[in-house]
Amino acid sequence: MRVSAWFRLVSEHGFRIHPFRWPLAFGVTVVSFINTILGTIQSLMYGARIKSTEIEQPPVFIIGHWRSGTTHLHELMVRDAGFGYPTTYECFAPHHFLLTRKPMILFGGWLLPRKRPMDNMAAAWDRPQEDEFALCSMGTPTPYRRMAFPNDEPCHQEFLDMSGVSESDLKSWQADLRQFVRLLTFDKKRRIILKSPPHTGRIKAIADVFPGAKFIHIARDPHSVFPSTQRLWRSLDEAQGMQIPKHEDLDEFVHSSMERMYRAFFQQRGEIPASDIIDVTYEDLVANPIEQLERIYRELDLGDFEKQRAHFEDYLGSQRDYKTNRHDLPPEAAAEVDRRWGFFMDEYGYAKASERKASEDDGSD
Repeated sequence: MRVSAWFRLVSEHGFRIHPFRWPLAFGVTVVSFINTILGTIQSLMYGARIKSTEIEQPPVFIIGHWRSGTTHLHELMVRDAGFGYPTTYECFAPHHFLLTRKPMILFGGWLLPRKRPMDNMAAAWDRPQEDEFALCSMGTPTPYRRMAFPNDEPCHQEFLDMSGVSESDLKSWQADLRQFVRLLTFDKKRRIILKSPPHTGRIKAIADVFPGAKFIHIARDPHSVFPSTQRLWRSLDEAQGMQIPKHEDLDEFVHSSMERMYRAFFQQRGEIPASDIIDVTYEDLVANPIEQLERIYRELDLGDFEKQRAHFEDYLGSQRDYKTNRHDLPPEAAAEVDRRWGFFMDEYGYAKASERKASEDDGSD
């Protein structure tokens, strides 16, 4: 973040920073000044050319709830060299990555863990990353700001479905997203492919900015997604929080965020041309990845799949030993997932816990 956005964030939360997190806050403050200075330099050097860059091909957006396989699908699809994508460093330094990317990738790798804390996927500055972090770094309102102050009331939840967002704030949000895509287009000279779970409930606002944008929605069994999402937020809050996280309301935050996103998604998807949106499931993608990718390319008209097949197969071969984390839900938690996520499970054919138990009791598969 720039200085102005950083101080606005901490002031909104009454500067309630735990003493143990003062060193982190000091470091962020220093970086915010650096971001401001380097951002000004990047704007002076490249601003006019970025502003005049045409986004000739509408972006491709991978959407779906956190921990549904969006990262896996993004990592897979960027093997197609026809796509450009934001990296971790570009998302965390959107103001100046054109100036600082090469030295950071060469000498700053030690600043990141080798694997992401919420799962076993590799982490590096040059790996594909979620553009929501870029919006957050740009000072754009986003629910991700909650991780800085995880014990306070979650902020900007309206930006999960754009419901209640004022017209001026909506236009500002759309302008920031357009600016980031334009910046990536200027840098990559390719069609941009993005992934961000919060975009799931924003597809209408995105399509208004990028007519003809393509959306790949991935679904996964909520009984796996819910505990994995809990782990995600716990790890992010521990790493990014200016407070010592208590997580007293974490379950409700996960449930309400899902409900808000998906009620909006189901309402808005009817306004998206059928040729611009596709559903896949994580389970099908893992079981038959090439078949699902071929279907995505065919139905969204993303180009010649056969030219990319070998790249996808090579990547899948390199991931053969990857193992996902396993999560078990206590019966009462599973019942709450059934109650809160039932409308989603009915839509995508996932069995509820009660149905699974009945199947096990009568010995059927």
